[in-house]
Amino acid sequence: MLATGTYGKSDCNQRMKLSKLGILTIIGPGILVAATGVGAGDLATGAFAGGRLGVAILWAVLVGALLKFVINEGLARWQLVTGETLVEGAISRCGSVARWFFLAYLALWSFLVGAALMSACGVAGHAIFPIQDASTDKIIYGIGHSLAALLLVRLGGYRLFEKVMACCIGLMFVVVVMTAVALQPPWADVLRGLFVPTIPNFQATDIQWTIALIGGVGGTLTVLCYGYWIREEGRQGIDWIVPCRIDLAVAYGMTALFGIAMVIIGNELGDIDNKKGASLVVMIADRLEQVLGAAGPTARVAFLIGSWGAFFSSLLGVWQSVPYLFADVWSQIRETPTRDRPVVDQRAWPYQMYLFAIATLPAIGLFIDFKQIQKLYAFVGALCIPLLAVVLLYLNGRTALVGRFRNSWLTQILLAGALVFFVIVGTMSVWK
Repeated sequence: MLATGTYGKSDCNQRMKLSKLGILTIIGPGILVAATGVGAGDLATGAFAGGRLGVAILWAVLVGALLKFVINEGLARWQLVTGETLVEGAISRCGSVARWFFLAYLALWSFLVGAALMSACGVAGHAIFPIQDASTDKIIYGIGHSLAALLLVRLGGYRLFEKVMACCIGLMFVVVVMTAVALQPPWADVLRGLFVPTIPNFQATDIQWTIALIGGVGGTLTVLCYGYWIREEGRQGIDWIVPCRIDLAVAYGMTALFGIAMVIIGNELGDIDNKKGASLVVMIADRLEQVLGAAGPTARVAFLIGSWGAFFSSLLGVWQSVPYLFADVWSQIRETPTRDRPVVDQRAWPYQMYLFAIATLPAIGLFIDFKQIQKLYAFVGALCIPLLAVVLLYLNGRTALVGRFRNSWLTQILLAGALVFFVIVGTMSVWK
């Protein structure tokens, strides 16, 4: 039954309880979104864009964070109003075609992203503590990080996962932001770049990098996992809409600040060689050592450790959260969906099977030249956001489904803008 704002005694008690919550209690699941969404791609895109275009395009980071916030707020609002996850809502109204399409997409995305994250952790591990040559260490460290994440999720459950993620994001956030500050950028230009939208030279390549920067802020398919994390926290009902908005605002504010710091770092280090992911991070660390003089060696190690925190938190976040999606879809195949569906059982075989699969099968990518599938990886990731925008425009745009909590006209415009923008990003990823 649709929640319409009629409150009983339990609802009043919940509102009283919410009024006593502190900000540190509210922002829990949002931190997981920020930690999972920031990885090698965000580091590379920010550094490349900053090196080529400077701080004049910092506004693009804010636009990207805003678009991801609108999408995540929409899926949280849908779940809190209807009691269904967005996956449940979409599949129950679009039928079996949507279900099997989503499963195929999820499997492909999981393999590509899993291989990329293992590779990033492997390269970062070799840079911090080399054992053998780079190629061998990438395999050793990549598989080692994957198995470590598998054990953390299996043995520690959600609470241990939450604590480890908080440590990782704290590490990467502090190190990257402090590095940007230590480089002493022209702060007047930084402020101008944030609030005065411009694209230097306005050439085709510059426009492409600006678009990539907007699209690279935050995660893609992992935004869906916010709904499962708030279920783990016991957040149900419309009284949680505002706290979740605050939670997501803080999360994407941190994500934006991280992106801004990377653009500043790229700008201060100059035009950076076109390397991929974690390899680029190693090069940035080497350049920092040269630029910062006596503090250089310490800065190099600190930046590598902070980057490792970004990579491992993304890997751990994906390992823990993506099996939720498979288990959710599988439960709809086997059972009749109900409004009171419980939190996905992490001990049940659908979750455990997918967790084991995502922690092992993508390791194949460590033994091949992963550049051959980078274009497919970019396209698959870019495809997710326009699909989510379409679903949210449809589900949250109907009063019959969400009542007075339907999309505002501004949200409708932003979702439509996200749809158009990420279609362009997806097209560019294929044709570039």
